Amino acid sequence: MMQPKDGTANEAYKGFTNHECPFYPCHAGVKRAFNCLFCYCPLIAYECPGPYRIYTDKHGLRRKDCSDCRLPHEGYQASWSFIQKWLERPRIWGGRELDARERKAARGG
Repeated sequence: MMQPKDGTANEAYKGFTNHECPFYPCHAGVKRAFNCLFCYCPLIAYECPGPYRIYTDKHGLRRKDCSDCRLPHEGYQASWSFIQKWLERPRIWGGRELDARERKAARGG
């Protein structure tokens, strides 16, 4: 897992909330501190367990719509850990939605 080089005990790098953002809150249902650090999720091009819908853009490319996903926003520590876990072994997104079994396995269930 990626850690700061100086071994600091200060964990402010793991998240922040931008209350001034005109889109805040952009994901409904977040119960812990809303983490804006991953506003543009680094997992958008990778397989992930988050709830997403697939749409085809105007150029015919299949894309993820992650509007319903709260995983990278749910608390500073939890969202940091979630993103770090999935970036340890990233797998390029194959353009399809995970089925229920794959999604459960991806979440560690």
